[in-house]
Amino acid sequence: MNAVLRRNGLGLVAWLAGIVFFLPIAWMALTSFHSEADAATNPPSLTASLTLDGYREFFGSGGGQSPWPALINSTVASLVSTLCVLLLAFPAAYALSIRPVKKWTDVLFFFLSTKMLPAVAGLLPIYLFAKNAGMLDNIWLLVILYTSMNLPIAVWMMQSFLAEVPVAVIEAARVDGARLPTILARVVAPIALPGIAATALICFIFSWNELLFARVLTGVVAETAPVFLTGFITSQGLFLAKVCAASLVISLPVLAAGFAAQDKLVQGLSLGAVK
Repeated sequence: MNAVLRRNGLGLVAWLAGIVFFLPIAWMALTSFHSEADAATNPPSLTASLTLDGYREFFGSGGGQSPWPALINSTVASLVSTLCVLLLAFPAAYALSIRPVKKWTDVLFFFLSTKMLPAVAGLLPIYLFAKNAGMLDNIWLLVILYTSMNLPIAVWMMQSFLAEVPVAVIEAARVDGARLPTILARVVAPIALPGIAATALICFIFSWNELLFARVLTGVVAETAPVFLTGFITSQGLFLAKVCAASLVISLPVLAAGFAAQDKLVQGLSLGAVK
């Protein structure tokens, strides 16, 4: 009886925590369907009339700038950088887990140490390099930056995932004459697919949400979705309904990716757990 009550109590706490985290998103979605006058009321009204004016303004029907170039730039930068991270992190994680190199723990710490530097500390040298190389306002500069920024955490995650791959399976493939590329593609990758999917999702989210470097290093051509979103904060004030509509639309790709890959994400995050 006590175990049942304890389990139900923990379930209730989990539901309450989920509702608390979900409420701001639900409130943002509701506000996005209000007019600017209703969205600015204090306290806000739950019974205000609904309208699509905020979304019309966001998509340029009101004469504003179209969001599609920024959305396309974010999609290209996030997807290409995530693909590059996976291609680089997968063999590196294999070398650090299944076929460990000497002092592999030091190598992992070196990867992690690159994340200890605040991003703003490296902003000026990166800006000067991009300026001298003629790569300012270039989407491929963001691809390179996002790849380098997400590679350490990807190696760390994949190392724990690949450590769970049975070595006997790899040895059997090697006895059958399979070479390393074949082993990686046809033996290790299918087994570690949930971990690879979890890593890809995390890297995609980090790339999609990145603002600092995109704000400083891009202008008009390579502007990303988060940079486009900051343009709604104008000298005339903050248009809350339009900002909520823009925020919801820009968040949808990440939410959709997380929802579609939630099973793989749970399997991947539990793959490297200590049993």
